[in-house]
Amino acid sequence: MDVIQAISQQLSVSPSQVEAAVQLLDEGATVPFIARYRKEVTKGLDDSQLRTLEERLLYLRELNARRDTILESIKKQGKLTSELEKQIRKADSKTLLEDLYLPYKPKRRTKAQQAREAGLEPLADALLDDRSLLPEQAAEAYVDAEKGVTDVAAALEGAKQIIMERLAEDAELIQELREQVWKQGILCARVVKDKEKEGAKFKDYFDYQEAISKIPSHRALALLRGRNEDILTLTLQPAEDDSEAHLQCTRRVARQLNVTESGLAADKWLAEASRLGWKIKLFTRIDIDLKMRLREQAEQEAINVFARNLRDLLLAAPAGASATMGLDPGIRTGVKVAVVDATGKLLATETIYPHAPRNQWDKSIATLARLIEKHHVDLVSIGNGTASRETDQLVADLMKQHSELKLQKIMISEAGASVYSASELASKEFPELDVSLRGAVSIARRLQDPLAELVKIEPKSIGVGQYQHDVNQVQLSRSLDGVVEDCVNAVGVDVNTASAELLKQVSGLNAGVSENIVKFRDENGSFKNRKQLKKVPRLGDKAFEQAAGFLRISEGDNPLDASAVHPEAYPVVNAILEDTGKTLTELMGQSSFLKSLHAQKYTSEQFGLPTVTDILQELDKPGRDPRPEFKSVEYKKGIETINDLEQGMTLNGVITNVANFGAFVDIGVHQDGLVHISHLADTFVKDPHTVVKTGDLVNVTVLDVDEQRKRISLSMKQAAEQPDRSKPRSEKKRGEKKPTPQGAMAQALGKALQNR
Repeated sequence: MDVIQAISQQLSVSPSQVEAAVQLLDEGATVPFIARYRKEVTKGLDDSQLRTLEERLLYLRELNARRDTILESIKKQGKLTSELEKQIRKADSKTLLEDLYLPYKPKRRTKAQQAREAGLEPLADALLDDRSLLPEQAAEAYVDAEKGVTDVAAALEGAKQIIMERLAEDAELIQELREQVWKQGILCARVVKDKEKEGAKFKDYFDYQEAISKIPSHRALALLRGRNEDILTLTLQPAEDDSEAHLQCTRRVARQLNVTESGLAADKWLAEASRLGWKIKLFTRIDIDLKMRLREQAEQEAINVFARNLRDLLLAAPAGASATMGLDPGIRTGVKVAVVDATGKLLATETIYPHAPRNQWDKSIATLARLIEKHHVDLVSIGNGTASRETDQLVADLMKQHSELKLQKIMISEAGASVYSASELASKEFPELDVSLRGAVSIARRLQDPLAELVKIEPKSIGVGQYQHDVNQVQLSRSLDGVVEDCVNAVGVDVNTASAELLKQVSGLNAGVSENIVKFRDENGSFKNRKQLKKVPRLGDKAFEQAAGFLRISEGDNPLDASAVHPEAYPVVNAILEDTGKTLTELMGQSSFLKSLHAQKYTSEQFGLPTVTDILQELDKPGRDPRPEFKSVEYKKGIETINDLEQGMTLNGVITNVANFGAFVDIGVHQDGLVHISHLADTFVKDPHTVVKTGDLVNVTVLDVDEQRKRISLSMKQAAEQPDRSKPRSEKKRGEKKPTPQGAMAQALGKALQNR
């Protein structure tokens, strides 16, 4: 298969673009580098197209390697015909390739093979070729006790096994029937006997059926998990009318054997062979294949959802370089406190006990005030775990009592902070610090720069995926690693403050080189210009080419080093300066003047219009951060637990996760609520990601609360807004009736949340 042509067709781009990108990838260039600095070469392929290209390139190369192995295997068997070779070379998927290889694939000794060894293949051929033969009479000549064929029935059974195996290895027939069942098939789920209580979370699937091709990814993964946990049985019907569907498929198989209804002697026997061939061989395989197809498609969609959510989380707005206090809330174990300076350097730690059982409220406020005043803290970052609302109230009281401190408090997600705390990286960074206090450091830094801190945590531990443990882990890791790399390079990295963990995500750098950069910086002081990077051990010309444009040096010798202009393109800037008669300082940031320049004037054989256009945009806003402006959510006072919620309340929240069935929202009650896809907007929504993304601040209305199952149903529809009944229940009048639950929405919420 022509890999270039196949990718070209899939991406709807020219073969020359694909060929150029493949060559760059093979030479060691990264996707961010190619997307940003080789636009002329690829004629403008963006990072999304390049990621798809890279993934497809890997698949097709694996496919071609498998193709070569199969051709060699069949050739050694002496069975490779020109027609078969042509079919194998045209196969465009691993499934089709394996279909074609099946008859020649070494396998365990089957009943059909035993029948062939007993000399029964000529009997099978005779009955296929001459329908007028009486099967019993034709079989008499093949009875041979020494070969294990003891009677006529045994001979006919052996011939039948041979025909059934041929049917099961007919690639064209398999493909046709597989696609037919995929389009018409119904997947049925039933609860395993006596597993109702154990599998309560799967109760919506105890008696369930749906067209297999229409099952959404989250539901498919829930069904498959239920089967894997021996709670559910999954049965595939070839169509809604099970009996009729099997009959139709049997007839199709019979046609493959040219069975007619003419009443010829062998037709009845061949019809039975067709029925058994479909039921035992073909449908059994198709059942396995389609459940695997369902799983693979569901996994891919789940991986895509995880990748989109991770991207949104990594590119969340940073609060900026300010001294920050991180609070990791706890009740009995206390609230862990960490103060970091504007660069994230740890300045102080403490543990306070404002909550039960110690209730040292005033003492805790005094301790926090002292630390804030001493280290000139501007921001307080509060983790959203256990006791977060109580700790938020503590800081609110602190701000009232010490208004002179001019603090800003923000509650953030602490997902993954405990993973970082116990990691080897955290141990290396803070060897003397207690594990619990490391979490507070991470919470403080995550507010300053989410990207810089989150790269220290395994992406799978951040918790923005659906069914992440059920999907292909290699594929998931590859996808998430690509997202991290793209995000880090889109933002750029300050080489004088970045950790080795952040630096290793930069295009062209690895863990060893990143450690060397930090070591060189510690020994020689801050980098003054990008040229100094070449002095770092193991950072060669290729690594410099790939990394330099993404590494920033603020307040260095050359202002361009703080921008995304690549050093290789500095001559273009010099040409602009010479032509305009301005200095670099006079030129940078002068929007109106820069817009008056004609990019075409500064192009050359090496630097085309896309590169010059990018340079002018970068000179306009040097080192611009693509992330949005920082905003924080203010949760409604008095609404602190799920027990405080009432139907009709309007609340503020932040999107924590987006799935195909809706979005989860943190409304400050320690339990995310779900905005089902049907309640995301007043208009129809096909994909929740087109309406919201992780980190968005939203206004929601409470539709239903299931305290026992800890499920909250929310709406973002304007029509759903009702008079605000946001008083905590403790303030409501005794005897006030609880609003009637909305049963239908509760059921939808249950389906969505049961396996999250």
